[in-house]
Amino acid sequence: MSSTKYAWATSAVLAGLLIGAQIAPATALADPPVEPAVDPAAPPQVEGQTGPLHNVTYRARIDGVSRNATIAYKIDDSNVNTADPTMLPGRTFEATGVVTDPQLAGMTVRIDWPYSANLHCEILVDDQVIAQADTFVAPRLTRPKNDPGYGSLLCGANLADGTGNVINTGPVEPVEPVAPAEPPPPPPAQNAA
Repeated sequence: MSSTKYAWATSAVLAGLLIGAQIAPATALADPPVEPAVDPAAPPQVEGQTGPLHNVTYRARIDGVSRNATIAYKIDDSNVNTADPTMLPGRTFEATGVVTDPQLAGMTVRIDWPYSANLHCEILVDDQVIAQADTFVAPRLTRPKNDPGYGSLLCGANLADGTGNVINTGPVEPVEPVAPAEPPPPPPAQNAA
């Protein structure tokens, strides 16, 4: 091959490489993206929450023979979940939730009339016990009419909906209407002189 043909062939190959390098996508050798540092012990943040979240564990135990056990507990700052587990003596109910303020964690354990049992509940926030309660529900021959808390145990904060109204977690007894009080008599008329 003559030197002229060799120069033209080399130029053509170089031109092809330069054009190909501009057409092909560029791959850059760069450091991998850096992830923000996350503290594994810190609770997760949820959009719309004003503070750090706390993990809550609710535990309840009913020692005795009862049926229609109802356990209500807060799963977050404004929502309450209700469970109807089969509670045999020695069996423990456990559920979890997440709250921004540990003082908002609360639960209610309730059994139906006419049964009697020992009720136990405890609330753990970030694996620390913040509330626990025990009570004995005595047997009764008649359904209690003026005791809305009969057969129930409150542990921690009251269970309230988003508007602050306490949520009733048990059956409601009908209340007899009260007759309205009679209005006071009108004041005596005065004569103008």
